[in-house]
Amino acid sequence: MKRALFVLILILFTVGFAAAQIKTGDTLYVSVKSVELKSGTGLFTSSKGNLVLGDQVTVTQVNGNNVEVKSAKDSGVTGWTSSSNFSTRQVVAAASSTATAKEVALAGKGFNQEVEQSYKDHQSNLNFDDVDKIESINISDAELKKFMEEGRLKTGNDSKK
Repeated sequence: MKRALFVLILILFTVGFAAAQIKTGDTLYVSVKSVELKSGTGLFTSSKGNLVLGDQVTVTQVNGNNVEVKSAKDSGVTGWTSSSNFSTRQVVAAASSTATAKEVALAGKGFNQEVEQSYKDHQSNLNFDDVDKIESINISDAELKKFMEEGRLKTGNDSKK
């Protein structure tokens, strides 16, 4: 676990530094296990394809923290995703665990090895079975969209479509 967190922190440092400098025409490499490319930057835009760890892409547009990319392997695979899914340095898949896009996002919100160790040191009696159970629940985009619309919540589709 410690090794995985170290790799995650290292990836975040590299990705965070790279994200501030990304521009159209740049070559990037997928730095997470897999990433879904979307037709736009909105939450419920349609899926256009997937990339996996180490895939090379070219940036075609930048919109805030989102980038539109084109796959180097297949120029037909294009779409939008967060710039945090990429590195400017070539990424080679390791035989052991790598970070998922979700793990990168959590680490970006401050959950790191130091925070984890603090929980272990001070909260050793905590049971995370319910957390694991909740995290295993998968909800489709259609179900989520319906829930948000029925609750009159913003769907986040105000951005590029």
